Amino acid sequence: MAKTIELGLDTFGDVQVDDAGKPVPQPQVIRNVVEQAVLADQVGLHFFGVGEHHRADFAIPAPDMVLAAIAGRTKKIHLGSAVTVLSSDDPVRVYERFATLDALSNGRAEIIVGRGSFIESFPLFGFNLQDYELLFEERLELLVELLKEQPVTWSGQTRAPLKEQTVYPRTAGGSLKTWVAVGGTPQSVVRAAHYGLPLMLAIIGGSVDRFAPLAQLYRQALAEQGKGSRPVGVHSPGHVAATDQQAKEEIFPHYEAMHNRIGRERGWPPLTREGFEQMCGPHGALCVGSPETVARKVARAIRVLDADRFDLKYSSGTMPHAMLMRSIELYGTQVAPRVRELLAG
Repeated sequence: MAKTIELGLDTFGDVQVDDAGKPVPQPQVIRNVVEQAVLADQVGLHFFGVGEHHRADFAIPAPDMVLAAIAGRTKKIHLGSAVTVLSSDDPVRVYERFATLDALSNGRAEIIVGRGSFIESFPLFGFNLQDYELLFEERLELLVELLKEQPVTWSGQTRAPLKEQTVYPRTAGGSLKTWVAVGGTPQSVVRAAHYGLPLMLAIIGGSVDRFAPLAQLYRQALAEQGKGSRPVGVHSPGHVAATDQQAKEEIFPHYEAMHNRIGRERGWPPLTREGFEQMCGPHGALCVGSPETVARKVARAIRVLDADRFDLKYSSGTMPHAMLMRSIELYGTQVAPRVRELLAG
């Protein structure tokens, strides 16, 4: 029997521009994200993820608050973080917030934890970057214990210990689905397997093929530890429009500006149009094009990784709200059913 493939969306709440090219205020961006999630629910998508950032170009530092607003206006779509920066958060509060979201959404909450791709949260919340590895390891260990929804006894170096402490609210279903997002290191993959948590592969550059050994390593590590099978997901950026050319022309100036802005912080070379075209090609990381083109690329990624979920990161820089809404509509009404056809065939 063929497995059910979940198709979802992710956003970082990128600060958009209006029709005149002026930046949209962050409060309006947040309200726009809620509208985008409502549309995602209406077109039948499985998941909507909201990333956590603490900087001027992304509007959402508290995904759980935005997701709670979305929960009140949606019916079926699962809601989660993409990602919760666990290294600079408290696992008890993470559990409490998402268990509350689970109650508000009638069991639709999920958590995707990771170390994040930015470091602004460390000085903001008083953490030392020298403790980068230790913070994530200890806090993931504690969160896994909290997810069992039983009294917890735990001690470590990065927060106060717990002794037979029960944390509330307990979920109606008895657990919160929690993924570990990784950017491509074998150590992170093995860690996710060690804790028996589903794996989310963040593919933002390079070919999907180079992530296949990581998916294989994850499944091998699960088997060696007797943990059975767990879902594997994929997060990758993209944009859908009526034609390949329209999709490329719509996203390119916004993606280029975002790439170069972040690149200046990290020492990347400027993005060229040739490099962008390669990323949009059959083996590149960007799922940009017509519904047919994007569906074929998504289906291929799912096949290569034997994945259970594909989440399209549909917001890329300052793309206007109306453009994002059209992309979501096409993704839900045309890409998703075509992906299922391709996989069935």
